[in-house]
Amino acid sequence: MTAMPMGARPDPTMEEGDAAADLYIEEARVAAYLQRIGAAHPGRPDAAHLRELQFAHVRTVPFENLGVHAGEQIELDARSLVDKIAKGRRGGICYESNGAFAALLATLGYRVSLLSARVFVGDGFCAPFDHLVLRVDTDGSWLVDVGFGRQIEFPLNLDERGEQPGHDGAYRIADAPEGDLDVYCDGELQYRVESRPRALTDFATACWWHTHAPQAHFTQNLVCSLPTDAGRVTLSGQRLIITEGGKRWSTDLAEDAALAAYRDHFGILLDRLPRVRAPRSAQD
Repeated sequence: MTAMPMGARPDPTMEEGDAAADLYIEEARVAAYLQRIGAAHPGRPDAAHLRELQFAHVRTVPFENLGVHAGEQIELDARSLVDKIAKGRRGGICYESNGAFAALLATLGYRVSLLSARVFVGDGFCAPFDHLVLRVDTDGSWLVDVGFGRQIEFPLNLDERGEQPGHDGAYRIADAPEGDLDVYCDGELQYRVESRPRALTDFATACWWHTHAPQAHFTQNLVCSLPTDAGRVTLSGQRLIITEGGKRWSTDLAEDAALAAYRDHFGILLDRLPRVRAPRSAQD
């Protein structure tokens, strides 16, 4: 597949399954994004470069929900999502990270589809649009997910039913009813993916719920997390959690030290610590 020229608008006759028109971004935003994640321009949209781009994103863009408690509104459009990551040097939840990464890939010439997924929570699946993942078609078909809590570092082959080893575990894709696919990690079901391509706007209601509803996980907790060569580093408010070689250390930090930890571990510059903010309906 030939890469689309930077900043070009997509052909409105593109078939369903190609990246939607509203995913394309300008060349300057692509350059800023690549600089942010420390990746070179891929030159061609193939599977090898997709793997490199995903790894670079996951190792530099944290999974975080700080904006939920700072009163920030998530704008589900490609430019806003990319600007938060590339210019604001922030991370985000699934709708933000996977939405922005989809925009980058689409503009680089990859064929990208946005897919709805339902996270498995132990006694069943969450509602549709609970999670956003990507299907990328190049040298085969790949599941790409840079916005899940554990941040999958490499694309998963959608046609493979055996184990696919990753840095954080062994993944497996299994067929599910109605053409859906189940994603497992180390034998534990993570989520179920639908096959129908969606638009960013289709996720707006679920995104609002996750960032405003009093019973939503993201409104009750603070998280900022990145995988490392040895394991993972996570900051939840003022609690720093380091995982290395299967061992876990937890330390409560003073305010100044916590601000420094956001800067040093995640590259996030804050003038004050984020605090869990109760949703408005919970305050009534």
